[in-house]
Amino acid sequence: MTNGRFYVTTAIPYVNGAPHLGHALELVQADVLARHHRRRGRPVRSLTGTDDNALKNVAAAHSAGVPVHEFVAANASRFAALRDQLALSLDDFISTSRDPRHRPGVEELWRRIAARGDFYRRRYDGLYCIGCEQFYTAAELDDDGRCAEHDRPAEHVSEQNWFFRLSRYAAPLLAAIESGKLRIEPATKRNEVLAFIRAGLDDISVSRLAARADGWGIPVPDDPEQVIYVWWDALANYVTALDFGTDAAAYDTWWAGSAERVHIIGKGIVRFHAVHWPALLLAAGQPLPTTIVVHDYVSVAGAKISKSSGTDADPAELSQRYGIDALRWWLVREVPRVGDVDFTVERLVERHDRELANAVGNLANRTVTLVHKFRDGVVDLDAELPDRPEVLARAQQLPSTVDRHLAAFDFRAATEAIRVVAEAGNRLVDAERPWELARAERAGDAAAGPRLDAVLSTLIRAGRIIAAELAPFVPDGAARLAAQLGADKSVGEPGPVFSRSTTVA
Repeated sequence: MTNGRFYVTTAIPYVNGAPHLGHALELVQADVLARHHRRRGRPVRSLTGTDDNALKNVAAAHSAGVPVHEFVAANASRFAALRDQLALSLDDFISTSRDPRHRPGVEELWRRIAARGDFYRRRYDGLYCIGCEQFYTAAELDDDGRCAEHDRPAEHVSEQNWFFRLSRYAAPLLAAIESGKLRIEPATKRNEVLAFIRAGLDDISVSRLAARADGWGIPVPDDPEQVIYVWWDALANYVTALDFGTDAAAYDTWWAGSAERVHIIGKGIVRFHAVHWPALLLAAGQPLPTTIVVHDYVSVAGAKISKSSGTDADPAELSQRYGIDALRWWLVREVPRVGDVDFTVERLVERHDRELANAVGNLANRTVTLVHKFRDGVVDLDAELPDRPEVLARAQQLPSTVDRHLAAFDFRAATEAIRVVAEAGNRLVDAERPWELARAERAGDAAAGPRLDAVLSTLIRAGRIIAAELAPFVPDGAARLAAQLGADKSVGEPGPVFSRSTTVA
């Protein structure tokens, strides 16, 4: 495992609507990484926030008949509330319209790039999707001129804007990605980015008329008629949250000084993060992120997540109804490393009940019950089971197995390794039948007592490793599990650690 500081961020979502399950996926993935690396003794900082300065936020506020600042603040608070609703161990949360760190940092980045001559102003005629906050060529839209991502027609825009000389940075971007200095995971996304860069990079517009944005956004330094393009503004949050441009200490520690700078993002914004953002940093003379991890999409009951159609799967409601453990477990168990995934409540319940309640929880409960019934709540941790070493051996290998899978950002494989150890423990109980060993011990069988001690020792030791490795994925449930399994020779009280969803709902 890599040592040194670990800085992990999510993309910051627009606040034109409420959080949905896709946002929860990204937040939980980043939180798992943050918790995992903290447990391994690394200094960690995790960041999320909200992208407040988008035109789509302005449009949504106007549609709602609410002042933009009030609309943005209200919706941003719903995203901030996910900290408790998803049991996130966040170190920082930034709202780009209100946080005093953000604007000075954006302005400083702009000025540094301007000093290198990488901005120029010209008229732009193009097709703009307000949903993506992105210009497209006609070839990138469908035959009806609609954006495939949002299924809406692009708007023709003609105005004077500031442009960034992205074309200058094709060669250094290729070099960074091909060398692995900038790692993009999974490999399919890396290949897509490389193909895009090799096809040639055009300069990009990085400002909008302030009048079209209703004055909302960060003014271009020395040009108040323009506001900085929301994507250019938003991407900067990863360093403005570290006081870039105002105080170098946090930036030097967590950006320049981190061994790993990891962005967790969705596949729809790869170009911004893997091309525009690194080019911006190169132009400003700053270090690149080390890794960009791309997840695919979550659909709901076979339909694309959409607020208008009601298929948004509110994570706050799901966590309240089925429990935070159940929601977090589904997100790390069902979502593949590559490919979209469909959410249904039935799948959430089935995953939770079969794997957490029945496999992990049942193993702990029956083990602790046996220790209390036959050994007065005390286990002999020195007792060994020499002819059945595989359960404990597999448990002892679990930390390195989880390390390996999370280094590859494969959350499903990491949690599968935990499930496999739990199932092995349950098979050991079924095979050894400790209650029969206790009966034989009472009947005078001299070998039965030591055998019972060895079985219980193996189960408790394996269970404690499971609880420790489970903690980044379902921290609340893992804490209950650890308390039940106890410490040293004593165990806690038996009882269901993971209530089945019929009782959670």
